[in-house]
Amino acid sequence: MIPYWILFIIPAVLTLLRWQPTGRRGASWPFVWQLLFVLFVLIIGLRDNVGADWEAYSQMLDFARTQTFQDALLRGGDPAYSLLNWLAVNSSLGIYFVNAICAAIFVWGLFAFCLEQPRPMLALTISVPYLVIVVAMGYTRQGTAIGLSMLGLVELAKQKFARFLVFLILATLFHKSAMVLLPLGLMVDNKNKILFFSILAMFTVVLYVLLLQEAMAWVMELYFENQYNSSGAAVRIAMNTIPAVFFLMFRKHFIMTIRQKTIWTIMSIIALSFIGILLVSPSSTAVDRIALYLIPIQLVIFSRFPDSIGKTVRAKFIYEIIVVAYSASILLVWLVLGDYSSQWLPYRFYFGLY
Repeated sequence: MIPYWILFIIPAVLTLLRWQPTGRRGASWPFVWQLLFVLFVLIIGLRDNVGADWEAYSQMLDFARTQTFQDALLRGGDPAYSLLNWLAVNSSLGIYFVNAICAAIFVWGLFAFCLEQPRPMLALTISVPYLVIVVAMGYTRQGTAIGLSMLGLVELAKQKFARFLVFLILATLFHKSAMVLLPLGLMVDNKNKILFFSILAMFTVVLYVLLLQEAMAWVMELYFENQYNSSGAAVRIAMNTIPAVFFLMFRKHFIMTIRQKTIWTIMSIIALSFIGILLVSPSSTAVDRIALYLIPIQLVIFSRFPDSIGKTVRAKFIYEIIVVAYSASILLVWLVLGDYSSQWLPYRFYFGLY
């Protein structure tokens, strides 16, 4: 349990000490961020038998032993992840190689996204209890896809749709569900609608044929026909709807560009729609997994909460404490009461340290 609290306490303390660099210095991240990058990658990437899906990922690695390079690339389900598995078994590096690469990609996306916020260290603190510990350590493929998606969201906010699309395609190669963010780019960049919609339609068809068609029957059977359900799905969706409601109510108080407000207004509306989707869906698991791509809304809104509500330096500091305490309570409750938190406890490290 201690490593999880280390990941949380370090950025939390730096937040309350007002250590808040606002972005990159030159071509590199601030030195403390570089150290934190290494720490996060090591703890996420070199975990041993941690996470509810560890056995499932081990079986995927074993299956890669029977595949050729072409099989891994074209018939491996999620091409990028399958290719990593193929490289791992053919180089005898094992699952730790795969996890370390995926962890580096995820943390890269997370840090780049946090550094775009006015209080980046607070955003990082908010991310730890669920996005880092549960998602990145539990759902390796989807955690990697979310990291790449966050890189895409950074580019989308900078009016670089082509780069957003590139990162989204890369995310889709790790987990097909990342496609759900494509309409967001469409709704934000809606100039030259006829040409844009034509390109989007062609892109969607091609991507579907290449990546989704073979897996669609499996997804339907796994999530809907068997009506798989996730305990706590309602709570996790509520974690997105709380900042969404707050943002929509106090949107004028948030200091953002018009484009940023458009992006997070759309994301907030989508987050609220998931309440209804959860009620009518035969599988809370499917809804739960798709809603993971909305988690960045928590980082954006809660990290801006002190500045949007606080009128004085003292008030802003108090609101910072409230956000940090809220995040700490999430981590504590999940570790103690989470249905599957036992799969994360105790934390085990590749080198035998706990």
